[in-house]
Amino acid sequence: MGKLVNTGVVVIGTGFSGMGMAIQLRKEGRDDFVVLEKAADFGGTWRDNTYPGCACDIQSHMYSFSFEQKPDWTRSYAPQPEIWQYLRDVAAKWDLARNTRFGVEVTGARWDSGANRWHVETSGGDTYVTRFLVAGIGALHLPAIPRLPGIETFEGAAFHSAQWDHDYDLTGKRVAVIGTGASAVQFVPRIAPQVAELTLFQRTAPWVMPKPDHGMPAWSQALFAKVPGAQRAYRHLLYWINEVRAVGFNGHQGVLKLASKLAAHNITRSVRDPELVRKLTPDYVMGCKRVLISNDYYPTFNRSNVHLDTSGVAEVRAHSVVGKDGREHPVDAIIYGTGFHVTDSFDYLRITGRDGVDLAGLWRERGINTHLGMSVAGFPNLFFLLGPNTGLGHNSVVFMIESQIRYVAEALRLADRDGAEALQVRVAAQESFNTEVQRKLADGVWTRGGCTSWYLDSQGVNRTIWPGFTWRYWLRTRRVDPSDFELLTRTRATAGNGASDPAAVR
Repeated sequence: MGKLVNTGVVVIGTGFSGMGMAIQLRKEGRDDFVVLEKAADFGGTWRDNTYPGCACDIQSHMYSFSFEQKPDWTRSYAPQPEIWQYLRDVAAKWDLARNTRFGVEVTGARWDSGANRWHVETSGGDTYVTRFLVAGIGALHLPAIPRLPGIETFEGAAFHSAQWDHDYDLTGKRVAVIGTGASAVQFVPRIAPQVAELTLFQRTAPWVMPKPDHGMPAWSQALFAKVPGAQRAYRHLLYWINEVRAVGFNGHQGVLKLASKLAAHNITRSVRDPELVRKLTPDYVMGCKRVLISNDYYPTFNRSNVHLDTSGVAEVRAHSVVGKDGREHPVDAIIYGTGFHVTDSFDYLRITGRDGVDLAGLWRERGINTHLGMSVAGFPNLFFLLGPNTGLGHNSVVFMIESQIRYVAEALRLADRDGAEALQVRVAAQESFNTEVQRKLADGVWTRGGCTSWYLDSQGVNRTIWPGFTWRYWLRTRRVDPSDFELLTRTRATAGNGASDPAAVR
């Protein structure tokens, strides 16, 4: 029988989002919070993804907390081990372990309207009773593994890039890689020299731009460490360089078509075989899918042991993968570079709000709707970090996270200041936000670029990307508008919809 644990705030996850929220709460002078982490350490996706070549595709000095800048990044684009160590160092500095419970997986959450509290259930049987619930689970934590016909008969090794089997030695093995997402673009060049044969099954070619990566010189590290404001100025420069790219993504596809020509030239100058060039060249506008960066992905196809299959997988046999063109590829291992559940990741949530409404069911029926990507009508005191329509294709999501943790902290202060037990976003505010976002997305490259991507849900609606400049989101979340929320007390009254409810609405 599990125990009941009472606390003021429950934060789920210890990636950038969860850690950022915990630090913000600490800055606010609150210690009545618990961070629940299913793994044994901090780091989120940067702890879990350890595949060869794993690195960030946003500059290191931008992909970090503004309040915890690191002057001695070794490269302009940091590799996974360095980002993970950075997060652990930040956690240690802020003593986050004191409020974190590791090895605790959240299995569900239920809102108690009588007490105005969330009951957060965990796999170990304990229930955390909390006033506020903040989900910092992110979008890249549930690996998407396709159901290949016959995979149950395969006798070799099979694993996803996010669950890399480091005990399996790829040396001299025949390997099939399924998918050409961001992880595949990074690990394929690393394992190609090691394996005997590598067959990459490509459904859709990605646009891959050159990666302007370089080691950070010692003089710059010393400058950032010793001269106040130098690194912040460099960070501002990177921010605006990245921010300009939003122009092309949002209705100005002429910019992206020019960039596509430059990217196509990158293919022709890197790959010798004209037929491979044709297969590797996308047939959609750049930006419709995530734009990837690499200097060694395309040259890898010049290797005699690397093969590209664009026919698709027909079936898997005990020791081979058969393409839809009928060709059989003998393989010892299958590696999935197929990304993550993103828009459908919410199907795995078990969150029950007011009147017993199931969040996953609600979103399946009506589409994913939030206010500012954080709040959901009918789910008081619940906040998502980096939630729907706050992802980015052009700049650092850490910037978005910082905007959100400040907003959530102010929302908590608003409830305390007005003596409210809870606050829930008004339907009108939520609908207004979603109407505005979807109107802007309708002209974006994700909708008009000629592709389908993981940005879109099963109805073809973009529920992932923030349309436009991130500074506009910063402005929208700079202050909490009290009129966007209903404040709830524990006095029995009649709710705004005319139904009897144990919480008074103000």
